[in-house]
Amino acid sequence: MARKRTNRRAARSREKNRNRDADSLRFSRKNGILGLAGLLVIVLGYALLAQGSITAAPLLLVLGYLVLLPLALVL
Repeated sequence: MARKRTNRRAARSREKNRNRDADSLRFSRKNGILGLAGLLVIVLGYALLAQGSITAAPLLLVLGYLVLLPLALVL
């Protein structure tokens, strides 16, 4: 008797963990596009920074790091 209860509890626990993990990591196409856009903006910002830009480069880096990448993770 005790074995069946333990197996049922373990099965329920595994099922709950599977459902929780599946719900917590759902990335859609929108997340991928925002993440890729964020990375491209960051690379462009560093490229401009290497060329000596003091206005566009910091703006692009802030946009990439503080707007696009967080949006890609949250939405």
